[in-house]
Amino acid sequence: MSVATLLAVHPIDPEPRKIKEAVAVLNSGGVLIVPTDAVYAFVCSAKQPRAVEQVAALKGVRPEKAELSLICRDLSDASTYARQMDTGVFRMMKRALPGPYTFILPATAEVPNIFKVKRRTVGIRVPASPILQGILEELGHPLVAASVHDTDPFITHPSDAEAIHEQFASKVDLIIDGGPSGVVGSTVIDATGPEPRLIREGLGSLHGIL
Repeated sequence: MSVATLLAVHPIDPEPRKIKEAVAVLNSGGVLIVPTDAVYAFVCSAKQPRAVEQVAALKGVRPEKAELSLICRDLSDASTYARQMDTGVFRMMKRALPGPYTFILPATAEVPNIFKVKRRTVGIRVPASPILQGILEELGHPLVAASVHDTDPFITHPSDAEAIHEQFASKVDLIIDGGPSGVVGSTVIDATGPEPRLIREGLGSLHGIL
């Protein structure tokens, strides 16, 4: 793999030409690193099985073992991959999203087509990131995503795109520089049981959510 380009994109008003460039890489089966509303993440098209395998490999595990999420444009998009939610869960997600939350939900039959393994649950993200929202709108379907972890054991999530480029330029196809990110991941809520359950408290506030 050649060295990935570091592409600077405006974090609030992303340039359409650059969004199209990123989507072209995704449609060709490429893997990107992009800023989310929490931390930088590896992403690929949910319709590119080999790219999904590559994202899992970047996490050092097989796809069925990797904690990969789907990044969707909105709740309507997410409903294709998560079974019908009860009213309480839907209202909770509507209050929280878009935002730095991952909801674990019962998976529909569409999910095995993406991960090539039967999965009963799926992590759903709808981030409040203009860059990601622009990519999703242009792409027309969800992304598979996994948080980027620093190779330095003392740093959980790298926040600087140039530092990320130094570490991962030979392992991905494009890195989007949307400015410094945070270093705290999304808040993870398991909504598969009778009551929502906090799995990991992250950037997303729990006030008014649970």
